[in-house]
Amino acid sequence: MIPLSVPSLKGNELKYIQECVETEWVSSVGKYVELFETKIADYTGSKFAIATVNGTSALHISLILSDTKPGDEVIVPTITFIAPVNTVMYLRAEPIFMDSDNYYNISSDKTIEFIKTRTYFENGFTYNKNTGKRIKAIIPVHIFGNAVLFDELFEICRERNITIIEDATESLGTRYISGKFAGCHTGTIGELGCLSFNGNKIITTGGGGMILTSNADLAAKAKYLTTQAKDDKVRYIHNEIGYNYRLTNIQAALGVAQLENIEKFITIKKNNYNTYKNAINNIPGLSLAEVPDYADSNYWMYALVIDKNIYGKDREQLMKYLGENEIQSRPLWQLNHLQKPYKECYSYKIEKSYELLDNTLNIPCSVNLLKEDIDFVIEKLKGFSNA
Repeated sequence: MIPLSVPSLKGNELKYIQECVETEWVSSVGKYVELFETKIADYTGSKFAIATVNGTSALHISLILSDTKPGDEVIVPTITFIAPVNTVMYLRAEPIFMDSDNYYNISSDKTIEFIKTRTYFENGFTYNKNTGKRIKAIIPVHIFGNAVLFDELFEICRERNITIIEDATESLGTRYISGKFAGCHTGTIGELGCLSFNGNKIITTGGGGMILTSNADLAAKAKYLTTQAKDDKVRYIHNEIGYNYRLTNIQAALGVAQLENIEKFITIKKNNYNTYKNAINNIPGLSLAEVPDYADSNYWMYALVIDKNIYGKDREQLMKYLGENEIQSRPLWQLNHLQKPYKECYSYKIEKSYELLDNTLNIPCSVNLLKEDIDFVIEKLKGFSNA
């Protein structure tokens, strides 16, 4: 089987993990946790980075830090892994679902339109005209490593006191190259940003996540909340509800080793993307989704776009065929506003997302892909169109 996305563990991973075992610093305290935080902060340009047990916990804590309360609303994209949507519900707030742009990201245009026409600003906060509820935050997700178009969206959110929590869980290594935020890493634009180091991400700690912020008070509070809110670490006095969300030293050691190779990983990802793209774009009815020209992408996931009327096969038929040929592929996540727990939630002009759901299939993109693997995938894509 040619897998969709698996890690490459060929650097100092074993060496650093062995040190953790030999020194017996294996849990949530140890030199590698702080080292990993420091290195991620340096790499992204964030002033602070706080390690967490996974990306979902980073999002959960970030929403708490944004002062999102029960009954508030949070703007989210309908195309995303469900984690950021679920964290909104953890706080008994409610999601407002937004449509997508051509890069699978939240539509900045429609979000701005919604804020301008369907909300009002009163006493320092923005309210939904339809529900009367306060809109406290927005969680833009950088899907597949594609940077969200932020310039105007950032400005209106700042004007309307809507906290931006970036879900950069898929975009470590992606930086803006033009516009207001040229030179900035995804996850550092909003007040808070969240990373993930799940096994399928561009670097991995097995699990693991990170909160990014340039606000010292928020960073301190994040570390406090993720370590069970200990006010007296000797006598175990807790004045707030905390969470056991800290990363282990072993996982952080894995992350430090992985981060040493991230630029090599991105180069491989980009080269493989271009190899795929040059071949696939010559197959009638197929193309590889473009990445935004206003950012340097990390090329985390490759999205194959299918025009079934020209290609002659639809997404489901192609996915089945690839599986029969030992090639793993994956459709987009089900649109979140259609998920059973969220069908009654507010959504705004969702149109493009249906098209993307219907015609997109992710194909193998691991750093470990061999040229013969890519050639085999391309051969099968060509062959199936004529079958």
